[in-house]
Amino acid sequence: MARQLDEQIAGRFPVGQRLRVLDVGMGQGTQALRLARAGHQVTGVEQDPKMIAVAREELAREPEGIRERVRLVQSDGRDTGVHFLPGSFDVVLCHGVLMYIKEPDPMLAGLARMLAPGGLLSLLVRNADALAMRPGLGGDWAGALASFDTTRYRNRLGLDVRADRLAELTSTLAGIGAPLHAWYGVRVFTDTAADDAEIPADADALLAVEERAGKTDPYRSVAALLHLCGVRG
Repeated sequence: MARQLDEQIAGRFPVGQRLRVLDVGMGQGTQALRLARAGHQVTGVEQDPKMIAVAREELAREPEGIRERVRLVQSDGRDTGVHFLPGSFDVVLCHGVLMYIKEPDPMLAGLARMLAPGGLLSLLVRNADALAMRPGLGGDWAGALASFDTTRYRNRLGLDVRADRLAELTSTLAGIGAPLHAWYGVRVFTDTAADDAEIPADADALLAVEERAGKTDPYRSVAALLHLCGVRG
């Protein structure tokens, strides 16, 4: 996903431009810190105090120049209009968040308003059109059959959450003024790997295959996750 994001940033902004980045639902700050190390000014938003604490610990280990480029805000991301002015960011990330939001459209509209003209909105969502893949590949035929006609699923944390369909999100992005520019699949072949699986010796080859599949039909359509990139008009 990081490679996909870098591809979109490189194709949209001049080389060397320091971007204003908003990372909503940043978790432990993996993407926020990665982009700050690349020279960008990053604001990370996270609701979970434990995740905020981990992010602060990670940030404290960074050189002063990187620490100065990162601001952390505790929030669930649905009140961006309270914290930031419209058009304040060149890139807005919202990765792994929408599955926990019952009605995501208002939040998406708020995120789009945060983008400057030509800005990039990066979303990572659960692929509702491929919910039957994980149970099916695991031999859970009843679970696979039930997954065809729903956008609800239980994640690996045991939480009942929701998934999004590509066609519906495409329509939503057009309606909020950040139409879909590109999309990728994420975890095409590796979704069934155990959470505690060791990193394989041929990890570089694995990543190369996933990267290729993530931008190639028909493979990307059955990925566990979709990475959608919209551009503010």
